[in-house]
Amino acid sequence: MLSFLVKKIQTFAAKTLGITAPTVFAPSKEISIEGQGLTAVEKIFNRNAVGVTEGKLLHAGSDVRVEVNIVGSQDTTGLMTAQELESMAATVISPIVDGAYQSGCHTASVWDKKAQANIPKLMKFMNDFGVITARDPKGEYHAMTDVIHKVLNDITVDEWAIIIGGDSHTRMSKGVAFGADSGTVALALATGEASMPIPESVKVTFKGDMKEHMDFRDVVHATQAQMLKQFDGENVFQGRIIEVHIGTLPADQAFTFTDWTAEMKAKASICISEDDTLIESLEIAKSRIQIMIDKGMDNHNHVLQGLINKANKRIEEIRTGDKPALTPDANAKYYAEVVVDLDIIVEPMIADPDVNNDDVSKRYTHDTIRDLTFYGGEKKVDLGFVGSCMVHKGDLKIVSQMLRNIEKQNGKVEFQAPLVVAAPTYNIIDELKAEGDWELLEKYSGFEFNDAAPKGEARTQYENMMYLERPGCNLCMGNQEKAEKGDTVLATSTRLFQGRVVEDSERKKGESLLASTPVVVLSAIIGRIPSIEEYKEAVEGIDLTTFVPSIKELVTVGH
Repeated sequence: MLSFLVKKIQTFAAKTLGITAPTVFAPSKEISIEGQGLTAVEKIFNRNAVGVTEGKLLHAGSDVRVEVNIVGSQDTTGLMTAQELESMAATVISPIVDGAYQSGCHTASVWDKKAQANIPKLMKFMNDFGVITARDPKGEYHAMTDVIHKVLNDITVDEWAIIIGGDSHTRMSKGVAFGADSGTVALALATGEASMPIPESVKVTFKGDMKEHMDFRDVVHATQAQMLKQFDGENVFQGRIIEVHIGTLPADQAFTFTDWTAEMKAKASICISEDDTLIESLEIAKSRIQIMIDKGMDNHNHVLQGLINKANKRIEEIRTGDKPALTPDANAKYYAEVVVDLDIIVEPMIADPDVNNDDVSKRYTHDTIRDLTFYGGEKKVDLGFVGSCMVHKGDLKIVSQMLRNIEKQNGKVEFQAPLVVAAPTYNIIDELKAEGDWELLEKYSGFEFNDAAPKGEARTQYENMMYLERPGCNLCMGNQEKAEKGDTVLATSTRLFQGRVVEDSERKKGESLLASTPVVVLSAIIGRIPSIEEYKEAVEGIDLTTFVPSIKELVTVGH
């Protein structure tokens, strides 16, 4: 850390004096291949690199220091980040950081004595440091326990940005984002920089047409399954950047893909969007940042207003053609290229922990992707969970639409298993209220969170009804609440590790299978994973998250 800080000071001093920095430290490894274009991540790193040879284009394998645009600190590691900042004698956020956010999502479910003792101290420290905080130390704005990744996705207003966050799911659908430890997050906050090699990339494109009864979550799972099949079981994503040519899907929905890349074991991911799609995503981000401002969350540096200004500038650049949306060069080099065939995705795809596999190394891996038919309409489900950073507003609307349809068909809605629903952000709940969906969810629920009287202890038993929980991580984290021991859980979340969402019991192993929102909702209603026929009937007329691949190649020609 000391050498990093000294390099930062040396670079700043040389730049201020207008001279070349003297060679005191071993020079960074710089790899430049003449005639070879740049991938998207190589372009981003070249733009943000500091202390490198001027005018030299760097390719994968180069070690560089880069300026960081957005930083996120989450509440279970934030206290360590604060300690790191104190040990560095850092008292204020670096002025080159566009924005930073301290979340409260990992301690949202239960406001117990431990959270009450630690979180207010963390929020005050970060707020004083210049970070936008989920909770107001002065108590002037409503506590916002929104999932950190969703907030970071909203406040990232430039697809050329580098984002550092204290969580493995720091994987925005704009820019390139890296999960990091508390020390790296502290360095990014204090210096506005990070140091890392430029990773290799794997290009992902799509062909064919998505079936009407499929949800985009199924495409995400199928991507992993098709990749493993194409490369004879080798995970070519592992440790690399997934450059996904998403094209037409706005950032909210595209985040479902980038978020899952942590489970694909990728280093990070980048979405390549069409110009109009990126503008739509930035407009959504602007509206949500404005809501944060209206709630009183901006600080004396007007960080949030500054982000809106940057978004406006970026939108204008795209519209005028001065700087179109980021695309890789046509002659960029990739470690591998994966083409996802949408035509062969005909059933919902479920990630299964395969807890009884004879080969223990293949349990809890996220690599076992099975279609709905595998379960024969018989596998019992003890609890359903719709929540985590993997869901967006459209998922909550799917829940309300499905419940309304089932009531029309059967005259009532009865749950054969508990259904826990946790919207990822308050903004989404506000939008659902304005559009009439939240009222429907309230109608069918047996429990609704109350911010005036948050739970003081974790729920240990569940009834067969729907629970509307407070925005935040909820069951996905497993640090506050879990399903009952030995349960078979079907969830929209990301984690299927042993003991994470559900622990083993003496009678059987707990298991957390991962699926799309419509599959989870229907499974909670009938108490088992449905057959493909039952599923198709249940989703008829439902607005699922659909995806149409771009009809043009998203590359820059003539590098």
